[in-house]
Amino acid sequence: MKFTQTIRSVALVLGCLSLFIGNFVSAAEDVPAITSETPAQKEARMKWWNDARFGMFIHWGVYSVPAGEWNGETGYAEWFLEETQMPVSQYEKYADQFNPTNFDAVTWVKAAKAAGVKYIVITSKHHDGFAMYPTKLSDWSISRTPFKRDPLAELAAACKQEGIRFCLYYTIMDWHSSDWGVRRAWNDVAAKDGPPNMDRFEDYMKGQLKEIITSYHPGLIWFDGNWEKPWTAKRGLEIYNYIRTLQPSLIVNNRVGKPENTPGGGFAKTGEVGDYGTPEQTIPPTGFGPGVYWESCMTINGHWGFNKADHNFKSTQTLVRNLIDCSSKGGNYLLNVGPTSEGIIPAPEVERLKEMGDWMKVNGVAIYGTSASPFRRLPWGRATQKVSGKNTTIYLHVFDWPSDGKLVVPGLKNSLRSATLLATGTKLKTSTTADGVVIEVPATAPDSISSTIVLKIKGAAEVDDVFINQNADGSIALPAALADFTGGLQYEKGDGKDNIGYWTDAKDFASWTFKVTKPGKFKVAVEVAAQGEAKFNVLLGEQKVSGTAPNTGDYAKFQTVTLPDVLEVIAPGTITLTVKPVKAGWTPINLKSVTLTPVAGN
Repeated sequence: MKFTQTIRSVALVLGCLSLFIGNFVSAAEDVPAITSETPAQKEARMKWWNDARFGMFIHWGVYSVPAGEWNGETGYAEWFLEETQMPVSQYEKYADQFNPTNFDAVTWVKAAKAAGVKYIVITSKHHDGFAMYPTKLSDWSISRTPFKRDPLAELAAACKQEGIRFCLYYTIMDWHSSDWGVRRAWNDVAAKDGPPNMDRFEDYMKGQLKEIITSYHPGLIWFDGNWEKPWTAKRGLEIYNYIRTLQPSLIVNNRVGKPENTPGGGFAKTGEVGDYGTPEQTIPPTGFGPGVYWESCMTINGHWGFNKADHNFKSTQTLVRNLIDCSSKGGNYLLNVGPTSEGIIPAPEVERLKEMGDWMKVNGVAIYGTSASPFRRLPWGRATQKVSGKNTTIYLHVFDWPSDGKLVVPGLKNSLRSATLLATGTKLKTSTTADGVVIEVPATAPDSISSTIVLKIKGAAEVDDVFINQNADGSIALPAALADFTGGLQYEKGDGKDNIGYWTDAKDFASWTFKVTKPGKFKVAVEVAAQGEAKFNVLLGEQKVSGTAPNTGDYAKFQTVTLPDVLEVIAPGTITLTVKPVKAGWTPINLKSVTLTPVAGN
């Protein structure tokens, strides 16, 4: 893990630069056909995972011994060996100190189950090459530690006992191996060996993968470390086919191959090899549509492995809403914990897992087995759905409870059979207006994190997803919450923010689609925050008006800028407006809203 982690020193950046050039050049290689399977067969194989929606990642290894600290620096974790560039022979001594006598597999699995987790993925081997099981193919494994026990076997047994799917992470890249194609200068234990040999390394991989698959029968293999040049799409496909032969039901993520690296999203798209995409530390703005499987993996604080100095834990509200967000877009949420070298999951992580479980006990039915929202975007939260025969159940996940007691569900055309609060079963009154379905709700939300309203409708959901309408005075309000994004843009809310953020790439842009009933000329006002002047264009068809975001001094301090030129809508209809950066000299901005106001005398 940690492909997206910031490299902390210039020397390390320069040292790694050559490793990353050409990381993704092998996509065009001539590779044999993927293991044959019909879409229906793949759907059946993926069903348990697709229904689960919520998994737990566990990053655990000898890197937990230094606990993130070395030579006065405290920012290390699972990439400790690479970032410190410590001689491998020195790093190996941490194995002599790895003795997690407080490890109890049943305790871990019960904590996961109480959180509502349906599958666990634990590191069988991370980039340092250390095997967390007694491999027969290397002495760099759990067998050389004072602990001696096999934690993977104990976890597999506990998962079976508690009804949780046991799954394994396995990295391709190996800093310890003498055969991995990019040998580090500080790998002194490999210095006595000949040059790296990738064919021999692949055989070693196959041997270890056969060990873990035949010993532990995991539900899936979560590959990582595929980005360096020695790994190719052809090798990835060979490994994929090999392990599917060992266990045909096995699910395999896309990092076994060479998927495209998506800025701000890790390996989000599935790619040529593997069963599902793996966005990292982010959630795709809109998902990827029907038939595309994906899973966002995220840390619970700032590191994957244990770091004793990292107390920046995400709130339970953030974690639950991340889970909802993923589910609403047809994806899974894989939440990481980083146990200590003593074998303890840190208390703040256990506490958040319990609180997530409390929410899931009430609302889990609106997560498990659901499919993506029928709505492109909702201003107050998210939605998931289940289709059964000729009827559909839509679960409305309300983050922002309406202060006026009326929740508007924009664009829903179906006839309603019923509307109830999931937490209490209370029936709610509804009505239909030009803006959509209006649900009368209690003054107080049942849950401050997210409250669920269950809508039962006739037939498949029919939604008019263009639900931004022109106001009675002719103005058109385009808030950040209703924008569509490309690239790495994200909607941010809280801490003074209600805006489009992460606008670091000048290729990214935001757009709004809306209905105009009163055409004419419009002034354009943009509400922005920035820490440096940035120029942008507002586009409407062939028309373009330009503006400059002023330096407001803070990304949460917004200022309204009225652009000097006007835009003209000639006829009533559905219109799309886009905001694009001017690439030259671009600096990031946060954009809160765009407002179109009719020019007097239209």
